[in-house]
Amino acid sequence: MLADAPAQAAIPASDMERAKRFYRETLGLAVSQEAEDAVHFESGGTRFFVYPTSNAGQAPHTLAAWLVADLDAEMADLRRRGVTFEEYDLPGLKTVNGVAEFPTMRGAWFKDSEGNILGVTQAREG
Repeated sequence: MLADAPAQAAIPASDMERAKRFYRETLGLAVSQEAEDAVHFESGGTRFFVYPTSNAGQAPHTLAAWLVADLDAEMADLRRRGVTFEEYDLPGLKTVNGVAEFPTMRGAWFKDSEGNILGVTQAREG
């Protein structure tokens, strides 16, 4: 049954070498498995994979997000590594200095080397 199986994100890449460099060097993630058709990364005890396709960067929504304990510290570290956070001013989503505030969480979004939208979130206590 699916309820007993782990889930993992699948992230498209038009240039696998560039994507692999971004996830390893910019995000600091370890490659756990590599094959011609996908590169798997470990992050916080979970896995996701990047796969080659010409459709990378076309999704207008978040493909994967990390739940972090300290959003501000994580954003500072990512900025030092060259990550630029997106700014949004949409109905229901307004960022200030890259951060959106919600009743149950705080979040920020950035794009990977392939144009895919990724996020970092921090749960609010209570």
